[in-house]
Amino acid sequence: MSADPPVTANPWTHLRSHTPARIALGRAGPALPTREILAFGVAHARARDAVHQALDVDALEEQLRADGYAPLRAQSAAPDRATFLTRPDLGRRLDEKSIRGLVAPHRAPEVLVAIEDGLSAVATQRHAATLLAALRALAPQRWSTLPIVIALQGRVALGDAIGERLGAKLVVVMIGERPGLSSPDSLGLYVTHAPRAGRTDAERNCISNVRPEGLGYAAAAAKLDWLVAESLRRGLSGVSLKDESGVTYLNKFL
Repeated sequence: MSADPPVTANPWTHLRSHTPARIALGRAGPALPTREILAFGVAHARARDAVHQALDVDALEEQLRADGYAPLRAQSAAPDRATFLTRPDLGRRLDEKSIRGLVAPHRAPEVLVAIEDGLSAVATQRHAATLLAALRALAPQRWSTLPIVIALQGRVALGDAIGERLGAKLVVVMIGERPGLSSPDSLGLYVTHAPRAGRTDAERNCISNVRPEGLGYAAAAAKLDWLVAESLRRGLSGVSLKDESGVTYLNKFL
């Protein structure tokens, strides 16, 4: 009589080829198989490291300058990573040096991009410049010469303060999202028309999980460019602006 195998496979195992989500893990007696427990530990460590890792601003700036941009730098009122994680309110405000250094140009920019580390500098480092390249290829007249600010220890609302200081009609925040166990490097995009301090999340549009394993660069660029164009045309953003980019795309073929 043969002994039962130590691991009982889940009948839905084939679904794992379609998603990085932690499904159909199987079991060993009443517990998870050892390999899955170890994999969970690795995923948790990667997510934790992503939260604490610092953005290499010099490398990102060099990459952006090679692409023809002239990025500025800014810092939130959170002086370090520990403060940023425990005081979200400080991550939404500029520090005094940045307030003095960010001066509105003579001609107010139509679109401003604020690239922030957020809760995953890994995501910002890996995806922000590549996404900008996709946007430039899609609509060069909008994305080739716009101002860019690289901001450290930033929350989403820091983009409102930056946009207000520079007099932008619209701000796009590219920020590292809170890491998940299967996605420590997701980039989030936030569109806010007429940015100013006190804007709420209901007044901005969000595109999330931008990365090759999630929403790819080309698809994210198409959605973002559509939202920006429509936001400028209608003079609004947030819950009043629905993402109909898919409808627009389909109408080209009807």
